[in-house]
Amino acid sequence: MTGKERIYSTMRHERGIDKVAWVPFAGIHAGKLTGYTPTDILTDEDKLYESLVKVNETYKPDGQPIMFDLQIEAEILGCELMWAEKAPPSVKTHPLESNDDIPDYIPKEHDGRIPVALNTLKRLKDGAIGQNTALYGLICGPFTLASHLRGNDIFMDMIDKPEYVKALLAYTVDVAEAMAGYYIDAGADVVAVVDPLVSQISPMHFAEFLTDGFNRIFSYIRQRGTFSSFFVCGNATRNIEEMCKTQPDCISIDENIDMPEAKKITDRYNIVIGGNIPLTSVMLYGSQYDNMKYVIGLLDAMDHHNLIISPGCDMPYDVPPENVVGVRQAIDDTQAVREIVKSYKAGVQQEDIDVQLPDYDKLDKPLIEVFTIDSATCAACGYMVDAVKVAKQHFGDRIDFIEYKAVNRENIYRIQKMGIKNLPCIFINGELKYSSIIPDRKELFEEIERYLVKDEQRA
Repeated sequence: MTGKERIYSTMRHERGIDKVAWVPFAGIHAGKLTGYTPTDILTDEDKLYESLVKVNETYKPDGQPIMFDLQIEAEILGCELMWAEKAPPSVKTHPLESNDDIPDYIPKEHDGRIPVALNTLKRLKDGAIGQNTALYGLICGPFTLASHLRGNDIFMDMIDKPEYVKALLAYTVDVAEAMAGYYIDAGADVVAVVDPLVSQISPMHFAEFLTDGFNRIFSYIRQRGTFSSFFVCGNATRNIEEMCKTQPDCISIDENIDMPEAKKITDRYNIVIGGNIPLTSVMLYGSQYDNMKYVIGLLDAMDHHNLIISPGCDMPYDVPPENVVGVRQAIDDTQAVREIVKSYKAGVQQEDIDVQLPDYDKLDKPLIEVFTIDSATCAACGYMVDAVKVAKQHFGDRIDFIEYKAVNRENIYRIQKMGIKNLPCIFINGELKYSSIIPDRKELFEEIERYLVKDEQRA
């Protein structure tokens, strides 16, 4: 059975498949294997193609993405991007931030960097990789794209301007459907709708604002004879069932979600679930043994029907290749690897790093700490940090603010010491206030004011 056949059989919910399917989300990490930067492979078709071929040779995936970049559509629609050395670009400006316009332009196949992705997909499809590996086309989900265009105000808009949000989302669904069509025309075997900000809203808001749009997108992909995946980042536990109701073929989740528990829900709807190897603590900073043991744990915790093993999201650029190879080994020869790692104690080994927490009871002013995967690469993290930056601009020197990114080894220990279970999250004076939910401006300001009053009373 080829990898492509394995993905197809999994998406068709067949039983008796020889082994669990494996999809490494090597987006920017693909460039690590060839010595190219993220900017190189996200803007240069030849370098992207070379890097994806190397991914295929090195990791022997059953399926692999073409580009993992949620800013392609946003850039075309007027968002300025900020490029990073070892990360995908992030959205810097929001063209609808100061107006309530609804755009009407739908990106064309020749716009922006779309040709880089489509041409690379076609080249891979025509060769041995396309015959043996399922190729994923990734598009920006409608809610995340709407947030790129509108900025953080969209969370307040859902309360104050619901009809505007619905109109904006109707437009971004049109964009998503067009992008899905371009990938399908180019030969994509799976279209993944990647919408990380879905984790930041309630099931009630999901049902009110997103259900119809996602139903339409997945129905369109299904009508075109292509498989679909609904990709979410962050702690979207409360929305798993709502996501299932939109009828994708697969739901992909990250480390913030208890995968065995989520699979109980997806199994009820006969939907494939994919995930959820932790990106930093295991893939980036763990050893090959850590990665193998984590995957063995996943395989032992769940029925293998309707299951795909993959990283929780786009792998960090500097993930050691041997860690990814170890994942493949654990899937290919599970029993042998189980014996190898059975006495190994999993986990990142602390290297004499003494993490000191602030004395929260003796702070001169409120301290807002935002714990993220990385605000430069994780959309939900970025918008949570932006919300606090707005507060910092408003309150100025009356408050302090710091971001702790989990891509930094020391911050992993800090996260562990704080007892944090889900990212991103906001603490004020050492107290957890928002976990996997982005506060609107009014709510956050009021919360900060309460701490300011406490400090004044204490003084």
